[in-house]
Amino acid sequence: MTDKKITDAIKNDWTGNKNSIFTAIGASNHTDKDREQNDYYATSPEAIDKLLSTGVTLPHKIWECACGEGHLSERLKQLGYDVYSSDIIDRGYGKVQDFLATTEMPDDCTCILTNPPYKHATEFVLHALKLLPEGGTLALFLKTTFLEGQKRWERIFSCTPPKYVMPFVRRILCAKNAMFQRMKDGGGSAVSHAWFMWEKGYSGKPLIEWIV
Repeated sequence: MTDKKITDAIKNDWTGNKNSIFTAIGASNHTDKDREQNDYYATSPEAIDKLLSTGVTLPHKIWECACGEGHLSERLKQLGYDVYSSDIIDRGYGKVQDFLATTEMPDDCTCILTNPPYKHATEFVLHALKLLPEGGTLALFLKTTFLEGQKRWERIFSCTPPKYVMPFVRRILCAKNAMFQRMKDGGGSAVSHAWFMWEKGYSGKPLIEWIV
């Protein structure tokens, strides 16, 4: 079969959607223009239910420090948690507050949980672990590709490894500007995510727990 025939056969057999293209090449975004200016990608509240289904126990008071429009915060509140919500951008929910410039935890809070802007994810990890008390919990919803990279290895994983890395068996919607229906109509998520959980002071090897 000639190269042209092979190419034509692939074209004729293609049944994917726009998201499938970027899944195939490993891309999480199309172009810089496509990215939301402040890296705002809202997380489906299902992510909270899936996390808790593993048997993980979260402290009663939680700081959701990149709360967006409150999708995760509201689900946590529905489940009985005391949630302090903040975001650097005023999206009509929570307190306007720059997490990376904050020097203290909210009163009686020993847990930080959020989906941080990915371009600042490393800084969020380092700053959160600095603010949390010994034994405190950090739970971040991140792309699985966060595990990669020499700088992240040197700055985070080599000295402060997460206690758990929990990849989703089925992908969770993480929609630009909270446009979940538009993402569903386009075929769902093209990016895999996981919950990364730190216990401040933990120095063992990370445990992998698949979320089904």
